[in-house]
Amino acid sequence: MQDTVEIVLADDHFLIRDGIRALLEEEKDLVIIAEASNGKEAVEIVHQKNPDLLIIDIRMPEMNGIDAIELLNKQGTTTKSIILSMHDSEEYILKALAAGANGYLLKDTGKVEFIKAIRTVQQGGKYFSGDISNVLVNNLLNSNKTPNEKSTKVNTNETPFDLTSKELQILELILSGFTNKQISEKLENSKRTIETHRFNLMRKMDVKNLIDLSKKAQKYNLIEL
Repeated sequence: MQDTVEIVLADDHFLIRDGIRALLEEEKDLVIIAEASNGKEAVEIVHQKNPDLLIIDIRMPEMNGIDAIELLNKQGTTTKSIILSMHDSEEYILKALAAGANGYLLKDTGKVEFIKAIRTVQQGGKYFSGDISNVLVNNLLNSNKTPNEKSTKVNTNETPFDLTSKELQILELILSGFTNKQISEKLENSKRTIETHRFNLMRKMDVKNLIDLSKKAQKYNLIEL
C-alpha cells in the first residue's frame, strides 16, 4: 500500500481548486488536506500542516507563488512544490527554478501528466512539462556558450521581441488564418492557453491588430508566409 501524499493547493480561483480536487479524487493516495487563495495564506498553512507537497499558482494576491516558494525554502521547510500556471514565459520559469520549485506545469496539462508530475516530485525528482523543459534546456545551452557564441546567436536566431518557440509557432498559425480554437486543437492546448499566448504576442510586439502583427512579423522575418 502506498503512503498517502498530503497536498496543499493554492490558487486564487475557486473553480481551479475545485477542478484539481476533482481530478485527484480517484487517486486514493493523493489527498488535498488544505487550500489557500493567496501566497501568504499558503505559507501559513504549510507551516501549520507540514504537507508533503504544495501545488501553487504564480499570480495571486498578497504574495505570488514564486515568492511563497522562495520564502518557504529560506525558512527550511521540507515541503516540495510544484508551480501550476498558465504562463510559460522564460522569466517566470527561471525565477520559479531559482526560488526552489521542484516542478512547473501549465494549467492545460492533462491528468496523466499531472499525476506523473506529483509522483515524480514526491519521490525526490524534478518535473517540468515539455514546453517548460525546452526553455530550461535552451537557457542552459546558452549559458554554456562563450560570449562570441552568444553574440552570434542573438544576431542570427533570436527575435527582437524575445518570443519563445511556442509563441513563434502560434504566430505562424495565426497569420496562416487559423482561429484560436483551431490552434488549440492542432497543438492540443486549451483555448484559454492559446488566447494567453496571442495576448502575449501582441504585447511583446507592441501591436493592436492582426494587420500590424502581420506587417511586423514580415518586417523582422519572424515567419515564412
